[in-house]
Order: sequence, then structure tokens, then C-alpha cells
Amino acid sequence: MRVSGVLSVLALAGLCVCVLGQRLDGDAAIRAELMEMKDTVTQLKAAWSGMKKRLDEAEKELKELKETPKVAFAASLGGNGLRKSGFSNENLVYKDVLTNVGGAYNQETGVFTAPVRGVYYMRFTANSPTETTMSSVLYKNGMDIVLIAHEQPSGPGSDTASNGAALLLEQGDTLHMVLWPNTQIWDNSNHHSTFSGFLLFPMAQ
Repeated sequence: MRVSGVLSVLALAGLCVCVLGQRLDGDAAIRAELMEMKDTVTQLKAAWSGMKKRLDEAEKELKELKETPKVAFAASLGGNGLRKSGFSNENLVYKDVLTNVGGAYNQETGVFTAPVRGVYYMRFTANSPTETTMSSVLYKNGMDIVLIAHEQPSGPGSDTASNGAALLLEQGDTLHMVLWPNTQIWDNSNHHSTFSGFLLFPMAQ
């Protein structure tokens, strides 16, 4: 029953109770009918109260759902060929963006910045010819090593490695990928070497 319908029934029942109570107060049969109508009104009020509570809860859940940020990104190194590092770390910038819902990934710097405190799932893949050491390393806030994909040379051919985990990030925490010294990584338009992640759920401070 719609809310307007419930309110109409309550008003009508209440009016009938008042009118009949004034005009036919002395009749026992009418008294019994009045009591029955009062019980019906009480039941309708209880039903309306329950409906209103459920409606308020649904509106609250909908509001929370709308306010939850949508965060998901995926990008690959792109290009067509090897990336080789020298004697120091080299930041990897994944310029070929496949998805960037929420805009938390910066394709110019290769840095993902957590927009809210929460648990995020982060994953990366790395591909390279196997004549030289391959690496792909996830750093947090520019210094802490979080996850590593690292393969030693194993002769002719190519290999792919990957890693991933659910991470608790504070608002403003940053993540980016690094190529370690004297290692390499390879990609082309088929997106072999990727960096991706998404928000599983936010968490209160």
C-alpha cells in the first residue's frame, strides 16, 4: 500500500471513530464495533511506523551508496619495445590508460593517489625477454617497497610475472611502479605490462 493510501485510511478510520462515538455512544453493539475500529487504527499506525522505518533505512543506504567514491584504473606501459634502466631506479609511467574511474591515477606521472582511506586491491604485470633480468616494483609514498615482480635471466624467450594484494591506504597515500637498476621490462599495444587497482571499500578514520 502506498504511503498516501495508508494516511488516507488512518484519517478516515479516525473520523469514523469520532463520529460514531459521539452519535451512538449508548449502543453496546456500536461500542464493540468502535473498539474493533480502534484496534484496526492501532494496527494501521503500527504498520505505517514500520513502513516509515524501512523507508528511512533504504534512503540512508542509498545516500551512503551515492557518497561512496568510485575508484578503478588500469593502464599499460604502451609503446612498442624494451624499457631498460641504468645504474639507478627508474619510475615507470603507464601512459596507455584503459580505465580511470575517479581520476585517481595520473598518466603523466604514473602515480596513483588514494582519494579516501580504505582497502584497495592493486595488481601489476610485467613482461620481458628472458636474456636479461626483469623487474617491476610497487612503491608506497615514494619509499616503501610493497610488492615485487622480479625474474632472473633464463636464456632465450620471454616471460611474464605478476603480483597483487589488498592494501589498506590512508587518504593521500601514493603508489607508483619502479624499474630497478640494470633490469628491463617490455610492452606493446597488446598490454603485457600493466598497473591497475580499485577501491574494495572505504573505511572510517
